[in-house]
Amino acid sequence: MFKSFFLGGFECATGYNAHEEWIDQVAATRHDELAFEDYRLLAEAGILAARDGIPWPVVDSFGRYDFSSIRRRLRASQEWGVEVIWDLFHYGYPDDVDLFSDEFPARFAEYCFACARYVSRNSDGPCYFTPVNEPSYFAWAAGEAALFAPHLHGCASVLKENLIRAAIQGIDAIRDACPGARIVNADPICRVAAPREHPEMEAEADRFNRSVVFESWDMLSGRLRPELGGSRRHLDVVGINYYWTNQWELTRIGIPLEDDDPRCAPLRELIRTVWERYGGDVMIAETAHVGDRRGPWIRQVAQECEAVLEAGIPLRGVCLYPVLGMPEWHAQHEWTRMGLWDLEDHSASLRRVPCGPALAALRESEQRLDGWIAAGRSWGNAKARKPARLAK
Repeated sequence: MFKSFFLGGFECATGYNAHEEWIDQVAATRHDELAFEDYRLLAEAGILAARDGIPWPVVDSFGRYDFSSIRRRLRASQEWGVEVIWDLFHYGYPDDVDLFSDEFPARFAEYCFACARYVSRNSDGPCYFTPVNEPSYFAWAAGEAALFAPHLHGCASVLKENLIRAAIQGIDAIRDACPGARIVNADPICRVAAPREHPEMEAEADRFNRSVVFESWDMLSGRLRPELGGSRRHLDVVGINYYWTNQWELTRIGIPLEDDDPRCAPLRELIRTVWERYGGDVMIAETAHVGDRRGPWIRQVAQECEAVLEAGIPLRGVCLYPVLGMPEWHAQHEWTRMGLWDLEDHSASLRRVPCGPALAALRESEQRLDGWIAAGRSWGNAKARKPARLAK
């Protein structure tokens, strides 16, 4: 699907964090200023596809659009031959938008149309978009945990439904402006386990794993709440976001299961579960680790991908997200060593410093998977094939 199996993701979150401080990760990492260098680094690493973002609250001023903030990044991606999946709503939204209002979906659709028209008119090749990034996580973070605006509690379900209503209308608008556009609907795949000392919670964990975690994709595909207008065509590419934090005990949210915990499901099984539920194209839209775990994590993910490809599941790519170190959302003075390049001289140039072990792991993983991709074994008709049983 993409020019390279591995993609690079540039963290593009905006919005108001848990302390009601404004964050703009593109500006914080100077990716807006250093776009040509950043895309050059990707291309030289053999990465010819990326995720990047159009910041809705920056671009949209009371329904008037100014795309000057993405012009440099769009040109840089074209210059270096890197295809881009453009995130259109990555947590931040204009101050005059009420996410719970009846007007929100139509307002978002108008913005999506303008974005798709601008990108399609100023780029060559296929166009990819993620209308609403992580609706499940954002609904929880903004409507239950008050980590992002509008900083509410007890409203996650209502917010999630309205986000999906907006996403569906936004997808229709994108295709009106750019009929050939592909849509990548990125959401986390999570799994919870009942505490060993509370086996009576197994039913609750099972309900989460079988239904709750899939609600956004189910609504987008029309399996759940079909009156919203969703269909398999709206879901399009299922973007699976997976980090080391995505499996935990029900009573210990924020504390991930250890890798050797027998309750921890292999990534290959999670991907298989998603594909068996929806069919069609799937991809890992986000994955990464921090510090010294970066290299081993990339190798581990590549091993899981090889098993998935061997089973005949159409896994179209893996996005290492983010590829640049970044400040923490809720503690902006703290910088996370994450991705393929660390950012140093935080008060000055933000030099891109290669993480040697992570880049070496990437090269090894590219070589490991090249044979499968070149042979085309995984590119068959997904609907016509049932995946083989995945090896543990």
